[in-house]
Amino acid sequence: MTAVDNLWYLADEADQRAERTYHRLASDHENYVEYERTRSVSRSRFRTVADRIRENGLPYGAHTLVYRESGALLLVRHEGVDMWVVPGGEVHADESLREGARRELREEAGIDAAYEGLGVLARVNFRSDGHHAWGVLPVFAARAESTDLEVRDPDGEISDARWFRDLPEDTRDRAELLTWRERAL
Repeated sequence: MTAVDNLWYLADEADQRAERTYHRLASDHENYVEYERTRSVSRSRFRTVADRIRENGLPYGAHTLVYRESGALLLVRHEGVDMWVVPGGEVHADESLREGARRELREEAGIDAAYEGLGVLARVNFRSDGHHAWGVLPVFAARAESTDLEVRDPDGEISDARWFRDLPEDTRDRAELLTWRERAL
């Protein structure tokens, strides 16, 4: 097989896994915000992302959209993308998606939350050199059980965690987070 054939095969396997993950999440939850993004990436980045998706359907792991009764949302500063994002990341093989999101929340913000369901379900499309694959970005909704934040990120990617009533302009997926807050709170 040539390298092109191998990449096509990897992308096909990734798509199949993403499809299963997406349908499981969609059938288990309701009233979530849904959106789609497309990213053009290098060939090596495409391979990395497709490998991740093949594992569990997720290119970026699972995340948590944490809110306080006041309507403030928790965001963390991710230095790798130089933006405010919802806490989250890689899901380990022995974890459910929600367990992975909860662990990442503790690492990145030092708090726990009462999980209520799925807040956002995104489809992320990746393109490179004529190849295409897609993955699922699940963002669980949760009510904060504590509000004192402490970053304990073992990866060193998260530099700050804060509560925001007014989301900063440099918030990843800002419009979708605001749509969720309008619907849910």
